[in-house]
Order: sequence, then C-alpha cells, then structure tokens
Amino acid sequence: MGTGMYGVRNLRGRLRRPVVVGMVAAMALGMSACGSDDDSPAGSAGAEKDGKASAAPSVPAAPDEARLKAASFTDGEKVGTYTASEYVLDGPLGDAYTAVPDVCQPLVSLSGEVSDPDPAAQVQRKVDVPDEMLGVTVDVTLRSYASGGAVTVMKALDKAGRDCAGGFTEQRAVAAAKYLKAEPAKAPAFAAEADEAKAYRFTILDVKGQQKLYEYLTVVRSGSTTLSFRAEITSTEDIGGVPPEVMAAQWAKFRAAKG
Repeated sequence: MGTGMYGVRNLRGRLRRPVVVGMVAAMALGMSACGSDDDSPAGSAGAEKDGKASAAPSVPAAPDEARLKAASFTDGEKVGTYTASEYVLDGPLGDAYTAVPDVCQPLVSLSGEVSDPDPAAQVQRKVDVPDEMLGVTVDVTLRSYASGGAVTVMKALDKAGRDCAGGFTEQRAVAAAKYLKAEPAKAPAFAAEADEAKAYRFTILDVKGQQKLYEYLTVVRSGSTTLSFRAEITSTEDIGGVPPEVMAAQWAKFRAAKG
C-alpha cells in the first residue's frame, strides 16, 4: 500500500531495531492443526488435525536468521513471471502501521515492532514483476518464534479475523486507511501439509475515500515458524488471492531447507 495511483500500495517498509538472532528453545506445545483442503476457506484451515493437542517428546529450536535466509527466496530468484528481491529499507512500510481497535493488529502487521510476541528471527522478501509499475506486489515474510510464540500469533490472527470482519482502521504515518471488510479467503492447497493456515481478503477504501481496493493475506504455520504472504496492487482490480505459484514455491523451498 502506498502513495501510488490510489494512495495505498507500497507504503510497507521502514527501519526497525535489529532482530534478535539465535537458537532459542521452543515450547513443547505439539499443537497439530489442519490446513484446508483445496476448496475450504481459511476459517477451516486452522482447525486441529486430530481434534486434540498432542505433546511432542522434543521440539527443535526456533530457526535463526541464517536458517530462515536459507529457506527464503534469494535476491533475483525467479518464480514464474515474478522476481524476488530484498527490501532496501529492511522491510515493508506497513510493518509500522497499527490498527484501531487493537485486536485487529494481526491483520495489519505481525511485526514485533507493533505486535506481540516478538519473533526470534525474520527474513522478508518482495516478489513482483519488475517491469510492471502497477502490477501485483507480494510481501513474503518468514518469522520464527520461541516459547510457542508462533501458536500465539495464529490465535491472535484468528481472533482478529472474527472480531474485525466488519471493518477497522489502519493508522499510517500521515494518513489512515479504512478497511470495509475482512473476509475468509481460500487457503493454498499445501496448507494440508502445514500445522495451521489462515487466509483473508480485505476490501479497503483509498485515501480519498472514493475507490475500493483489494488486498489478500495468507499466513501458514509450520512448527515455530510462520510464512506470511500479503498481496496488493495499485488499481481497483481484485486479483483473487495471493499468487499461488509464489506461495507454493516459497513453501517448497522452506520444506526443503527444513529437511
């Protein structure tokens, strides 16, 4: 979101304090939750796979920044017609934005600067078509958490999706955006392989209050790590969701690095 044609896209980036990096022991919550099947909305994607939590005998440490980088897109990596790149200012501007009311914050940003809990490490990439000035941009963020933080984040996201379905306000540095609706969206096919997945479609008024814009957010949890995808476009076009090839490619790379 930003100061482009409709005043919404590409305002997602700012400097933040250094991310705490290190191998941090994760809490043995062992929560198992199913992803949706290919026809299910995000609301069902976060349900538990076996209907009950199971205690794991041991839980691997939350990945540090180096491990997240190995699992993320590299600068210049091609994904179909899209290209991944590193953020010049260490992340999207939207990580500085806050929500009113506070319960809606996870729908705006899960950055440790504006949302709890703080991640142990994170890596962010921008994925777009470089030659398309008004094309789709996807913010891809991998975050690892200690002490069950990833589960806490997903619970907060689920609550925000339910409590803020009728709309909320996104507070920016010099303006405010009005979210008219936050609706469940279709989770990716690979969500069945993850522990949890949530997906949303947002209807947003531009800064002039005249045009309706659309954004999509999908967050997938695997153990102590979350993979977040936020797609937006500088036009009134409804792109129908986060580009599935971007999500699938990042998931495959994450799984391969995880071993």
